[in-house]
Amino acid sequence: MTALSETQESPPSADRDTTRLRVVLLCDVNDGQQQRFLDAYEQIRHQVADIPGHISDQLCQSIEEPTKWLITSEWDSASRFLSWVDSAEHRELVKPLHGCVRDTRSLRFAIARETPERPAGRSRAAAAQGRPAAAGPQPGGLVRHALTFTVKPGSEQDVAEILAGYRSPRARVDENTRLLRTSLFMHGNRVVRAVEVEGDLAAALRHVAQQPEVRAVEEAVNPYLEEPRDFADPASVRSFFARAALPAAHHAEAPAAAHGELRRRALLYPVRRGCAQVAAKLLAGHDDQAVQDPANPLVRSTVFQRDDVLVRMVDLRADLPEDPAVAAGVGRGPAAAELTHLLEPGEDLLLSTADGLKRFLADYDLALVTDRSSAQES
Repeated sequence: MTALSETQESPPSADRDTTRLRVVLLCDVNDGQQQRFLDAYEQIRHQVADIPGHISDQLCQSIEEPTKWLITSEWDSASRFLSWVDSAEHRELVKPLHGCVRDTRSLRFAIARETPERPAGRSRAAAAQGRPAAAGPQPGGLVRHALTFTVKPGSEQDVAEILAGYRSPRARVDENTRLLRTSLFMHGNRVVRAVEVEGDLAAALRHVAQQPEVRAVEEAVNPYLEEPRDFADPASVRSFFARAALPAAHHAEAPAAAHGELRRRALLYPVRRGCAQVAAKLLAGHDDQAVQDPANPLVRSTVFQRDDVLVRMVDLRADLPEDPAVAAGVGRGPAAAELTHLLEPGEDLLLSTADGLKRFLADYDLALVTDRSSAQES
């Protein structure tokens, strides 16, 4: 994941942009600081996952010496890792780890061979764990990302009014990056905000956070949050957004642009604990097939997943009747029964039946609070 504060000789510059990199960080955790170390790692790992070039990371504990820990990470090139690890952003991000460890050692290796070979179109980590590859930039440089958090029960209407009433920030971030669309949903006291960006996602998120209209909305919502954050403490704010991050695990889109009006909706899948990745894979497989059929109402789909939170946002052709099986992402085959077993209500839903689908869509459809698209800028 990181090299903390250690400085090492860089690989030859000729290899930096062509060779994937494996980073190994050996940590000796102070006695009595194991939980603090784990909390610090949990706080920063989702932020690291959004760094350009990051592919995956793992945290491992020695079975012989419990104070010995190993963090390994994979990067698509040495140059991207080195530019990040030498930045002020990296030094600030890893500060919570410093107080937990008495010694660290960082090693960097260029990946020369691997078994099995990387499957086409999927990350090695995704293939190994049987999950859909993380969705990178789509055609045209489109990137989707989401945030989710919960508000105090009883405050939902107040929060919805605040989130629906703000003025949109400036769409143009820089010459390469532009905000395209923001869709905001609620289900009970859970808020889901999905953004579409053309260009650099990290630059767009920094840009949005700095806009006064967005800051005003964040401060207005702050008293209603179930997990409070202190705007006077940058670490508290960073921790909140790290917990709120809901990355895109998979994106599917019809090869030909759809004509006419589209309906946008999102669903929150009540997965059993530990089953979200498997459920995400099922949804990804359904949507990959659905968008290839010109007669199917599904035009594009994005599956967002972190830990046990699983959200699927879809755009459906408005000129076609709604197909409940397509909307739910289960189709009409055995996947419906498979997904049923992964959901918390289980057989009570029976996604393979018309009544079960109807009930699922009624209970787990996210209410669209606001959906804003930026005007094309010259």
